[in-house]
Amino acid sequence: VEAAVREAGAVPATIAVLGGELRVGLGEQELDLLGRGEGVRKLSLRDLPVAVALGQHGATTVATTMRIASMAGIRVFATGGTGGVHRGAAATMDVSADLTELAQTDVAVVSAGVKSILDIGLTLEKLETLGVPVLGLGTDDFPAFYSRVSGFRAPLRVESPAEVARVMRAKWAMKLAGGVLVANPIPEEAEVPASDIDPIIERALADMEARGVGGKDATPFLLGRIVEITGGRSLDANIALVMNNARVAGEIAVEYSRL
Repeated sequence: VEAAVREAGAVPATIAVLGGELRVGLGEQELDLLGRGEGVRKLSLRDLPVAVALGQHGATTVATTMRIASMAGIRVFATGGTGGVHRGAAATMDVSADLTELAQTDVAVVSAGVKSILDIGLTLEKLETLGVPVLGLGTDDFPAFYSRVSGFRAPLRVESPAEVARVMRAKWAMKLAGGVLVANPIPEEAEVPASDIDPIIERALADMEARGVGGKDATPFLLGRIVEITGGRSLDANIALVMNNARVAGEIAVEYSRL
């Protein structure tokens, strides 16, 4: 992933918390430690002060990564898919902090849409309420992580990384606080069509409910269960979309620096 950023002409800075320190840019041993996951917590914003105070290791969510990137003056961040409004949120009130962070932190986030395990329609409504520009990159269809089409239209459309950079500059020049969400569809050859993945997501959701999994454990459980059910096909798709997002984010960063 870091190589993809470099090939686009940008400098990668993988973010994590290691030994209680906010780290922006990791060496090979640190990347290996993070990738193995041993003793590494999932850190949302609420967890960050505790991890720092107690000297813990942590992998950062989209919200937490955005905040640390902003502290370091980084304006472009690549991820897989962002969080959002969970299915059944009317009863559970389970809404990702990623959305509120997008409303207040000046970082552009490149993702393959929001995770397809979420309520995509409600997530888009919430992003509109929060005033977050959601840009479909070269597409009128809002992507759904594994799939290029979610059944929802992208609220806004741009054609290139250069146009994304211009939107970023215009937004922040007008003192409009908050991020920009760039919805970058998974490459066509790597996608798992919605007709294939939707029944699998429903099965994974049923398994999660049966096991009583919720809160911050919900997304890791669902993504892991989907990998099991698909025999690894979803993992291949996940890797492909992250690589694609990293490349595009690198191109956006280069274009933004030129402005």
